Amino acid sequence: MAAVASVLLDARYCGPPGSANGGYAAGRLARAVLEAAGRPAVGGPWVEVTLRAPVPLAEPLTVRTEPPAPDAASTLSAVAGPGDLLVAQVRVPEHAPDGAVPVPPVDLAAAEQAGTRYLGLHVHPFPTCWVCGPQRPPGDGYHLQPGLVDAETTACVWSVLSGHADADGTLRAEAVWAALDCPGGWTALADGRVVLLGRLTAAVLDLPAVGERCVVMGRRVAEQGRKTFTATSAYGQDGRLLGHATAVWVAPA
Repeated sequence: MAAVASVLLDARYCGPPGSANGGYAAGRLARAVLEAAGRPAVGGPWVEVTLRAPVPLAEPLTVRTEPPAPDAASTLSAVAGPGDLLVAQVRVPEHAPDGAVPVPPVDLAAAEQAGTRYLGLHVHPFPTCWVCGPQRPPGDGYHLQPGLVDAETTACVWSVLSGHADADGTLRAEAVWAALDCPGGWTALADGRVVLLGRLTAAVLDLPAVGERCVVMGRRVAEQGRKTFTATSAYGQDGRLLGHATAVWVAPA
């Protein structure tokens, strides 16, 4: 496998303490693989990212891509961290995943109301999470508050800030990937379990503008043993679909 990119995730993009938020990390790695293949990260294909170990922060990650066989249905890349530890596998499939149907949005007022029921305001397994951590300072992180709108569905408002962009001020695909992470996880966390992101498969269709107030939906689709299967969708302030995803969450043994 040939090394095609080196990725460094800034320490601010944490999920669990000391490791990256899964959605942001998956999106950043997906973009690296797509760019290496000359494909767009926004308006491009579905990408599946399977996390094999906690993704380290402030440590170089090497993305190695293997050219697909002539009859292969997808391209596959491996992401190695310090000590050549496999931390993720990235797959670009030919087709959308099963169950890749957008979660219908609620309106902005209903999403705001759902946020008042966000359980993470009271008990949170990772309170400094870049996306949904209530202990992030104001203006730092997303401060998403995914609250239940029914037994299987969460909604929240994503107020897009300049701090959600890269250091150069550019908003990139991984910003949407990050928003598509935690609202799904909180459909599983609602019953008191701790779950960790195992796989996120997403397509980013458009980017929001700084200052836009977006609605992000999560839905619990199924459960199987320690696994919970979810879907998430992000919508712009004008109702356009920014991106949607399916995910597999795993409760630690």
